[in-house]
Amino acid sequence: MSRVLVFVEGQTELTFVREIVAPHLGQFGLTIHSTMAGKPGSGGVPPFSRLLSEVVALLRKDSNIICTTMFDFYGMPFNWPQRNNAASVSSHQEKALLVENAVAEAVYQEMGSSFNRNRFIPYVQMHEFEALLFSDTQILSDTIQLRSANVLNEIVEAFEHPELINDRPDSAPSKQLIQIQPGYQKILHGNLAAKRIGLKQMRQKCPHFNAWIDQLEQIRANE
Repeated sequence: MSRVLVFVEGQTELTFVREIVAPHLGQFGLTIHSTMAGKPGSGGVPPFSRLLSEVVALLRKDSNIICTTMFDFYGMPFNWPQRNNAASVSSHQEKALLVENAVAEAVYQEMGSSFNRNRFIPYVQMHEFEALLFSDTQILSDTIQLRSANVLNEIVEAFEHPELINDRPDSAPSKQLIQIQPGYQKILHGNLAAKRIGLKQMRQKCPHFNAWIDQLEQIRANE
């Protein structure tokens, strides 16, 4: 089994990787673990220098491990490579790819020319974990105990797909859920909804997320 460590930003993502992503990728011969980057208990996207040092240290220590990331662009500090430039790019997928490529290059430069680049697979989620939950508004509505999914449908219908639900401070996916249902709890309701929705539905509705899972599924083939 190939071992993969996913660097994430919070407890919700830790649980999501452990309970939803890991069982799926186990079918592809992968053992998946997740860890919060940065100071223990701090949460959020860490400064890039801290993430870089943690990733590089692990890749150097264990030559058999593969590292990936799951951080959202919405909460990313501007000290991440290309984060500032990406803000002016119109295409959301291009924003993510610009940062992902820059992050990968930073790791490659630290690791040196002999480094197997397949051992580091950066993934930047455009907005928040909650965007994935809008892949099925009926299940999300039932999970957070709304009387109707109509208000969630209106949010989704304003965008081409859930990953684009916007990143303004007052209208990020989690903020909209809290406005609709003040009792929404990220860790509790977020992962419960994610389990009910399932990875297949999220992948169908969220193309950049799907591309990341595709890359992870191909790890064994690329070894």
